[in-house]
Amino acid sequence: MAENQARERTAKRAAGRPRRIEAGQIVAAARRILQEEGVEAVSMRRVAKEVGATPMALYHHVRDKRELLMLTISGLAATVPRPELPTAPRDRVLATALHMHALLSGMPWVVDVLSLGDITDKNALWMPEEIIDSAMACGLTQEQAVFAYRTLWYVVHGDLVFRRAAARRGADPDRPDLFPTLLTPEDADRYPRLTALSERWEGLATADYDVAGQLAAVVDGLLAQAGAQRD
Repeated sequence: MAENQARERTAKRAAGRPRRIEAGQIVAAARRILQEEGVEAVSMRRVAKEVGATPMALYHHVRDKRELLMLTISGLAATVPRPELPTAPRDRVLATALHMHALLSGMPWVVDVLSLGDITDKNALWMPEEIIDSAMACGLTQEQAVFAYRTLWYVVHGDLVFRRAAARRGADPDRPDLFPTLLTPEDADRYPRLTALSERWEGLATADYDVAGQLAAVVDGLLAQAGAQRD
């Protein structure tokens, strides 16, 4: 009798005790949501539900959604070996920008997190450091080098965002393409180039985009500011 009562008391304590969760479980759940549904679907309440805990239990590990998102990308850059960069500073700028593009291509959900603008992985800071330093070695001022990095980041980020959006559209075969079907013969005078390209647009838009070639052109254009400054 006493033994049964002791077991009942133990069972009641166990039933009332909140489930113990680890920080790794929280991060893994948040990453799953990010990968499958995007950054807008992540919330403390949603992640708590995924790990079978209360939102209050999560606050023992993370302060808020911002810190949670920081944790989801923290350390990811370190999982990919740094490339062996060339010696010439111009080539180092290009190689680093291409590595940045390749790294994020393999982690498309990270692009959504970075789009927030105030979250990054400290391990990834070697890339802006390298680009700015190499750009200054090519003759750009500190300010120009920072702007050059920002421009390259916009190109890389924009391309990846567009690719992800195109993949989502491709997953919906019934979704109509509005352009170039928006154009009519009456638009030829207003948009002569686009009208002339309308029949070829789909093929050109789906053709392989030479990221390396286009980034090289952008890098050369940015670094040409150093020569223009001296002229």
